Amino acid sequence: MSIIVNLDVMLAKRKMKSKDLAEIIDITTANLSILKSGKARAIRFSTLEAICKALDCQPSDILEYTED
Repeated sequence: MSIIVNLDVMLAKRKMKSKDLAEIIDITTANLSILKSGKARAIRFSTLEAICKALDCQPSDILEYTED
């Protein structure tokens, strides 16, 4: 099972830079980069909520499940 993180797609759709999103949701650019690359082991609901609010999207726009 794989979880795919489509955060870079949503950033492109909203024409927003990672640095700007990191500032808005108050996390480091390094942590946002880890999340974008799919290497994060977990994500807090509060962080996911902040991302969705900043990008005006749903969690399903950012996270996707696929079977291997």
